[in-house]
Amino acid sequence: MNKLIVTRRQNKIMTAVCTDGKIGEISLEPEDGNSFLGYIYIGKVKNIVKNINAAFVEFAEGQTGYYSLTENKVHLFASEPGRGKADSVPSFRPLKAGDEIIVQIARDSVKTKAPVLTSNLNFTGKYCVLTAGKKGIGFSSKINDTLWKQRVKQKIAENLEGSWGIIVRTNAYQAEEELVLREFADLKALCTKILQSASHRTWGSCLYQAPSAFTAAIRDSYTGFLDEIITDCDKLYKQLYQYMEQSQPETLKLLKFYDDPLLPLDKLYSLEEAVEKALSPKVWLKSGGYLVIEYTEALTVIDVNTGKYDGKKTLPETIMKINLEAAEEIGRQLRLRNLSGIIIVDFIDMSLEEDRNKLMKCLNEICARDQVKTTVVDITPLNLVEITRKKIRRPLHEQAGLH
Repeated sequence: MNKLIVTRRQNKIMTAVCTDGKIGEISLEPEDGNSFLGYIYIGKVKNIVKNINAAFVEFAEGQTGYYSLTENKVHLFASEPGRGKADSVPSFRPLKAGDEIIVQIARDSVKTKAPVLTSNLNFTGKYCVLTAGKKGIGFSSKINDTLWKQRVKQKIAENLEGSWGIIVRTNAYQAEEELVLREFADLKALCTKILQSASHRTWGSCLYQAPSAFTAAIRDSYTGFLDEIITDCDKLYKQLYQYMEQSQPETLKLLKFYDDPLLPLDKLYSLEEAVEKALSPKVWLKSGGYLVIEYTEALTVIDVNTGKYDGKKTLPETIMKINLEAAEEIGRQLRLRNLSGIIIVDFIDMSLEEDRNKLMKCLNEICARDQVKTTVVDITPLNLVEITRKKIRRPLHEQAGLH
């Protein structure tokens, strides 16, 4: 049984996914909403740094972001006439200091790094993602039905004019095609409204606030995955109810309010213990082996160790057993800790090529189950495996204030 638990922990909103009594994902979101991920602002260009081909844009008072001129070829000038119309012609004039442009926060600030800004606006729904500025029709890599994709692509193409683009999400495959087209139309209308409003808004204005982490968890969950959505907070219950009523009314029957003074929600699901374990560098495996997870500025390193394992099998069999168990736990830890970017895993050395191939096949299958795009790149002769995982929100240790 899969449950989404939303509650308060200290001064943060905690969202946890519980599967068969085990916590598999955790998010800690500040109640003051200091994460700007997905927000859209009118920013002002402070300066342009030619040697890195980038600009630094102040999008709110005291908040400056990195804006790549390599990735952002077309700029959304806030005062441009006809802004938001499908047939409007984009301006290709060079950017200069003092320009006011529409930007979206594509990546939160991480440690000493500024937020990453983009002019390629994205609006995410349950079934599709609207991309304003990037034309084309794309599909989730998890959809493998070629005939279905061809049919849907043809229908979408009939409704795709101007500079819009669309990415069809995994949930669309289990939905009626009309729902996908309707959501796409709604996202286009939202984007048009936001762009058109920019012409009479001032610098620093927030044009769009992205959904909170706990509502995004409902939107991004696979259709039919969640069995219950539980909260013990009146305010959060009202927010969840309002979001679900407007965006996903079919999920309202899953929403439950927990009210038991004798057994608080965090005690019932051992949430505090789950957070402590998720922040610990050492993770024990059932076999007696363990993982050590360490964070650096550039990447995350995971070391696999035999630990207390004293099985009676041969050495190659013992190593294979621990590595396979470690692979399964690593897949869980990636989701639990929201690890992203480059992850290097140091598995226990394997001498047989067939064992290495078996491990890689297993790891690929585990990572394919992740809702966040995760790629197993390769294994080196030293049994180091490189994994990449798409960055969406900050990793859990940064959400918790540990750096």
